[in-house]
Order: sequence, then structure tokens, then C-alpha cells
Amino acid sequence: MTKPTRICVGQIATSHGVRGLVKVHCFADDPDVLQTCGPLYTSETGDKTLTLMLKNATNTHWLASVDGIPDKTAADRLRGTKLYLDRDTLPDLEDGYYHADLIGLAVRNDKGEVVGEVASVDNFGAGDLFDIKPVTGHNFFVPFHEDYATVDEASHVVTIRNYDGFLPGGKPDDGADDHQDDKV
Repeated sequence: MTKPTRICVGQIATSHGVRGLVKVHCFADDPDVLQTCGPLYTSETGDKTLTLMLKNATNTHWLASVDGIPDKTAADRLRGTKLYLDRDTLPDLEDGYYHADLIGLAVRNDKGEVVGEVASVDNFGAGDLFDIKPVTGHNFFVPFHEDYATVDEASHVVTIRNYDGFLPGGKPDDGADDHQDDKV
């Protein structure tokens, strides 16, 4: 699986006011990347770009002006636009990694056996999830949390604990006695 050359770093949620401002969801820890790390592309592969100037933060968004967008009508057309940066323009992280860098990493269970690879890292609202493409069978999700998975980028491996519990029909090994119904 090839790693993406562009990473989605934000998305325009909606327009704001009548002067062409937009509300932007920033997916990066540092929102400054939206205006300092190169052109913001509007797709993973196309050439169309736009330039943002961040104004101020709200509770859940950043307000921004967009070059060439003079009014609410033009800003409304940008609703839902995803914002991408070339991966090689993003700064290196001292503690951590970009989710895109995890795609394609080998996945092992806690016994060291290869069980598949990371297909993607998704978030449906309750936290990040590894989408695991197993060696055989259907993809499954594992919470991106230290209780369930650890990442060793140096060895290019994600280790998941309690592997069988994540498979369809699998039973988590929670340490409980399997014969709890055998009461005297």
C-alpha cells in the first residue's frame, strides 16, 4: 500500500458573516500549518489551491479569509472543501507521527505474529481507529489507544493486544473465568 503524498490538514465547514470569511476545522495540532507550510490543495491529486489567512479561533473552528473570496456567496461554495498539504512540506514531529505515516505499517499481535497491515487511520467521532487489513478475512478496527495498540515507527510495526477480541465473533480475553456459570 502506498503512503499518501498529500495529507488532509483541514476542512472548510461553512461561511461566516457576509464578508467572505469561512469556518475551518483544523486537523493539525498547530493550525499555523494552514498558512505556512505551502499551498493548500483542494484535493489529493489536483492542482487547485487556495490561500487562507487565519483570523481567530472559535470554540470549534478557526475563522479565516480566503484569497479571492469577497463575499458570503463565494464562501458558501467552499463548504465541505478539504484542505491538503504535500507531506514533505510538513514539519517533522518531535514526539509522534502523522497518521498518514502509519498507513502500510505491519500489524502484529502481542505474540509477534503478523496479522496484517494498517489500511488507514479513521475517526468517526469517538476517537481514532486503526483500520486493519488482515492477511486473510475482512478489515477490522482497533482503537488507537495504548490499551489496545502501540506503534513502533522505528521497526515499522503496530502491535495490537487481545487480537482475537477484535475479530468478528472473537471473544476478548479479559482474564475472567470461563466457567463463571458453574456455581455450586
